[in-house]
Amino acid sequence: MTTRASHVLLVVAAFLTGLVIFLGVFVFATGNLGGSSGVPGASAIGGPFQLLDQDGKAITDQDMKGRPFLVFFGYTHCPDVCPATLFEVSEMMRALGKDADRAGALFVTVDPERDTPAAMKDYLSSFDPRVRGATGDRAAIDAAEKAYRVYAKKVPSDKDKDDYSMDHTALVYLMDKQGRFVAPFSLKRTPAEAAAELRKYL
Repeated sequence: MTTRASHVLLVVAAFLTGLVIFLGVFVFATGNLGGSSGVPGASAIGGPFQLLDQDGKAITDQDMKGRPFLVFFGYTHCPDVCPATLFEVSEMMRALGKDADRAGALFVTVDPERDTPAAMKDYLSSFDPRVRGATGDRAAIDAAEKAYRVYAKKVPSDKDKDDYSMDHTALVYLMDKQGRFVAPFSLKRTPAEAAAELRKYL
């Protein structure tokens, strides 16, 4: 075998070895090679949760199944992103018309210490009634955050040591009728356009 041929074989072998290592790391990090949703790691997002809604009633992932639904994590003291997102969800629900009852939306707090069921109910009264709130004790919220790969961290106020805000993931998750993650759902379009997208999953 010539030196050139040996060099080519070594290059090919190194490439294939690198490819195998890359695929191994990819599968380990995402849990699959794409899934039915076309989103890497989709099967690793979502799952069982046991929380309380704004009326103090138990709510689990099973209660949400049977219709497509959106999930958004936030908190009632949020100054901008959370109310803006819930307003956009409400406008989309209005654009869905009679189909809105065939879809759902869940607002999960990342601040259960302040967001009691009563606080959630008062806050959500400003938005579409089909938006359901979810809270619980810290352990239950931590489990829900972990299931949805949500980041949330308390940020103390510079002015008041007893006050704080929450830095958190602002992604809206689209789940299908079986409670499986489909894709991040964009609300940065007209309510009619967002409604048309959600309607595909009814």
